[in-house]
Amino acid sequence: MNVSDPKVHARRWAILAVLCLSLFMVVVDNLIVNVALPTLSRELNAGTSALQWIVDSYSLVFAGLLLAGGGLGDRFGRKGALQIGLVLFAACSTMAAFANSTSSLILWRGAMGIGAALVFPATLAIITNVFTDPVERAKAIGVWSAVSGAAVAFGPVAGGLLLEHFWWGSVFLINVPIVAIALGLGYRLVPTSKDPSGHNIEPLGFILSIAMIGLLVFTVIEGPHRGWASATTLISFAATAALL
Repeated sequence: MNVSDPKVHARRWAILAVLCLSLFMVVVDNLIVNVALPTLSRELNAGTSALQWIVDSYSLVFAGLLLAGGGLGDRFGRKGALQIGLVLFAACSTMAAFANSTSSLILWRGAMGIGAALVFPATLAIITNVFTDPVERAKAIGVWSAVSGAAVAFGPVAGGLLLEHFWWGSVFLINVPIVAIALGLGYRLVPTSKDPSGHNIEPLGFILSIAMIGLLVFTVIEGPHRGWASATTLISFAATAALL
């Protein structure tokens, strides 16, 4: 189905709703886990450093792979990137919900970030592709931005409501029905599109950027625990600076 197809034009606002639902979910997950930290500390015997990694592993991988996720969507298809990202996000959310250790939870949270890095740029790229009229496109992007902002505020509220009635894994498992809705509607409504010449993925630059972000986060999280003047912290600082 091409964007010039009248059916796509007629469904453009419904397509926007599906994209905003997908966006809302991946942004909410940045903060929804924060209110579960006291429970995770108690249930999984997680220390301060482990709790910080549980929170930051998602955002670290998400941010680090964002450009690569957008490039893959442009090259191989944005609808495919969106749907693969949603499936991966739901699968890893399920595994995170039933994690029995901090290390496994950190691992699955990081894997959720891979899915989010595919979903997030695909939503915006599809919007710009579907809304061909500049005025409507500006309105659609405004809605997209507003949904992203609302998701930031809603995350802690949603987490608190879930923890009031269910166990800590519910803050991850809630993603599964949302993904099911977004996948079903997206499969029916979202058109295929790609732009192979839009983004060139440079493997070396991509790897170096991931390494820099990872080292920086490691230094900030582990610095207070290991000591700011420790050899590990100083080497990590130096390596981060070298990669800038």
